[in-house]
Amino acid sequence: MTRLRADALLLITAIIWGTAFVAQKAANETMGPITFVGARFLFSALVVLPLAWRESRQAQKPVTRRAWFMAGVIGLCLLTGSVLQQTALLTTSVTNGGFLTALYVVMVPFTTWFLTRERISRKVLAASAISLLGAYLLSAHGSLQPFAFGDFLLIVSDVAWSFGISLVGLFLTHVPRAFFLSLVQYSVTAVLGLGIGLAIEPVHWAGIVAAMPAILYAGLISGGIAFTMQNIAQRHTPAPEAALIMSLESVFAAIAGAIFLGERLGAIALVGCALIMAGVIVAELGPALFRKRAL
Repeated sequence: MTRLRADALLLITAIIWGTAFVAQKAANETMGPITFVGARFLFSALVVLPLAWRESRQAQKPVTRRAWFMAGVIGLCLLTGSVLQQTALLTTSVTNGGFLTALYVVMVPFTTWFLTRERISRKVLAASAISLLGAYLLSAHGSLQPFAFGDFLLIVSDVAWSFGISLVGLFLTHVPRAFFLSLVQYSVTAVLGLGIGLAIEPVHWAGIVAAMPAILYAGLISGGIAFTMQNIAQRHTPAPEAALIMSLESVFAAIAGAIFLGERLGAIALVGCALIMAGVIVAELGPALFRKRAL
C-alpha cells in the first residue's frame, strides 16, 4: 500500500468517526443511551471476532491471566467513556460532542505520566491549555456562559478515553494481540452495557427497531470497519501524521451536525474550534517537530 492510500484510509476513518456523532444523537431519541452503547458494541464485537480468531491461530503464545485482566480493565474504560459520551449527547450538540471528545488527545500524556512517570514536555502542557480554552468557548455556544451538563460529562468521558488509550499502549507493548484486545473491549462493553441498560432504562422494542440504522452504523461502520482501517493505514503512515489526520474527526462532526441537524456555530464558538484543533496539532506534532529541529 502506498503512503497516499494509507492517508486516504485515515481520512475516511476520521469522516466515519465524526459522522457517527449524528447517529449517536439520533439514537437517543428512541432508546436509552446505555442500552444503545451495549447494542452498538455487540455488533462491533461480531465484526472483530473473526479477526481475533485468526490472530489467535497465528499467535505463538497463549494469552496470560494478567493480559486478560488488563484487557478487561481497558474494556471498563471503553464502557465508561462510551456511556458518558452517549448520555452527554442528550443535552449537548453533535458539534460539541465531536470537538470536546477530541480533548482526550491532550489528556493522554498526563494519564501516561500517571501510569509510567514518563516526562511531559512543555509543548504538551501548552497544547492542553490552548485546547481547554477552546473547549470553554465552544461549549458556550457562542456566548460566554458556564458549561452545560452534557459538556461536563464529555470532559469526564475524556478522562476514561485517555486512561484507556494509555493502557492500550502498555498492553500492546507486552502482548501484541490488537484484535484480541479489541474483542475483549467490545465484549465487556456490550455485556455490561446491555445488562445495565436493560435493567435501569425503559425498553421499547419499537424504539430499538427505529434506532437500528444508528446502531448498525455506530457498531459495524464506526466501531468495526473504521478501527480496522486505522490499524491497516498506520502501518504505512507515521504516528504524528496519522494522529493529525484522525483529529479531523472533530471537524467532520461539526460539518455533519451542520448538514444533518442544522447546528450552527457563532463567532466565539468558531474560535473555540480553532483553538482545540491548534491544541491537538501542537500536542501531536510539536514534539516531533522539536526533535527534527534539534537534529
